[in-house]
Amino acid sequence: MKTESQNGWMVGVVAAVAASLCCITPVLALLGGIGGIASTFSWIEPYRPYLIGATTLVFGFAWYQKLKPRKKDEIDCECETDEKPSFWQSKRFLGIITIIAALLVSFPHYAHIFYPKSPAANVVIVEKSNIQQVEFKISGMTCQSCSEHVNHALDGVPGVLEHSTSYEHGTSLVKFDVSKASKAKLVEAVNSTGYTVTETKIIEN
Repeated sequence: MKTESQNGWMVGVVAAVAASLCCITPVLALLGGIGGIASTFSWIEPYRPYLIGATTLVFGFAWYQKLKPRKKDEIDCECETDEKPSFWQSKRFLGIITIIAALLVSFPHYAHIFYPKSPAANVVIVEKSNIQQVEFKISGMTCQSCSEHVNHALDGVPGVLEHSTSYEHGTSLVKFDVSKASKAKLVEAVNSTGYTVTETKIIEN
């Protein structure tokens, strides 16, 4: 029979999964080659602190229930039944679930490891007159995983020389060779990630 603490950790896992969905989805989109789903759960981001708080409280309570000193009548009852707790009721299992929840909650801090590193910059000779810099305003980015997803898409556009994407500011600054790429191609690449370019601004050199 499930105890109150066992029911509690399930709620904690659900909260941990929900808190990480906005950052896990871009990685799943990249690994699965699925375009357009990266921003699916971006609406969760404002609730992330509350979900993390709920996860912490739930697992704190579950561990309290598991570690608190037992009363004499509880010990006597346990002796009478003489049943060994199952693995699913053990501290070991609760520990495994706690670690999983912690990994989910902290996912944004290590999400970058799932993205391939940008190829080493080769020496490219470009006429200065062909170099253009543009800043895109992008909606839907909520964490570093989102920025990496956009950068990965820009890496795939021939003619892109440099790029710097910031989810905090919702922007991407891109330097490219106009003889090989165009603003339209860059916008198409960013939009293919599931995020949306809402504004384009040419940066004068």
